[in-house]
Amino acid sequence: METALSAPLEIGFDYTRSLGPVLGRFMTGLAQRRIFGCRGSDGRVHAPPLEYDPVTYEPLTELVEVSCVGTVTTWSWQPRPLDGQPLTHPFAWALIRLDGADTAMLHTVDAGSADRMRTGMRVRVRWADSPIGHIRDIACFEPLADDSPPPAADPVRAASPVTMVTTPIHLHYTHTTSPEETRYLRGLAAGKLLGQRCPSCGKVYLPPRGACPTCGVPTTDEVDLPGTGTVTTFCVVNVPFPGQRIPPPYVVAYVLVDGADIPMQHLILGCPAEEVRMGMRVAAVWRPREQWGTTPQNIDHFRPTGEPDAPFESYAQHL
Repeated sequence: METALSAPLEIGFDYTRSLGPVLGRFMTGLAQRRIFGCRGSDGRVHAPPLEYDPVTYEPLTELVEVSCVGTVTTWSWQPRPLDGQPLTHPFAWALIRLDGADTAMLHTVDAGSADRMRTGMRVRVRWADSPIGHIRDIACFEPLADDSPPPAADPVRAASPVTMVTTPIHLHYTHTTSPEETRYLRGLAAGKLLGQRCPSCGKVYLPPRGACPTCGVPTTDEVDLPGTGTVTTFCVVNVPFPGQRIPPPYVVAYVLVDGADIPMQHLILGCPAEEVRMGMRVAAVWRPREQWGTTPQNIDHFRPTGEPDAPFESYAQHL
């Protein structure tokens, strides 16, 4: 049996969102080393604040400053921190109810060891050295000795209103391919496009699937497909973003490869973006052979062939 391929993969992007009046004030408070909650219609103080009342669903506007000291209500020990987590040594994830609040917030406790953690323990905020208006301005919480006096309040810092927040999102994982995907990728390494045919309905899938979603039976027949096809639908990318390798505008399209029944998504280059159209005939442009691997990136893009456009009826059922 052919050995399945596997590779480490990483997906990452910077998630940016506008905050609005409630979360904006909360983040601005963090930049000032202050923590705000909001009071609901039933009198409870929610910290972190909620934008809408959980009872009436009405917008909440009354902000209440709460303490930087609180009580652990429940916790779980993290013996091996993952990349991107708040601390690089073992710590506890905990729900912490700050003094003056009626609900708990999720954060980390730097307790040193799991033996020191307990429900009901008193903790206080350890602030980041340079707050910027982000939840990570709270670097973590740390145990507060039972006999120690409450810490003195930090002097209020000046801070510009925080209206946006950016949070990097990263996912690291190992992907192991199915037998069909393994043969497809090995075919690409040999300069071939290999699809799979359903023995029941005859549909050809590219990239291949282990089972036909129409009939629910395994796709058993391998089909060697050409590198030509037809643009079915497309979009013009006009907005720049970090990591973009092609200056906009450019076109991302669904290409119905000749002999396949499912279009595949790819770039269309080799002509102005405004000339790309439904029915345009295109051909795969492969990277130099020395750059080939077991990856779909072996095909750099599709380009127009100059042939007459395919009639709409030939791809109308594949949009």
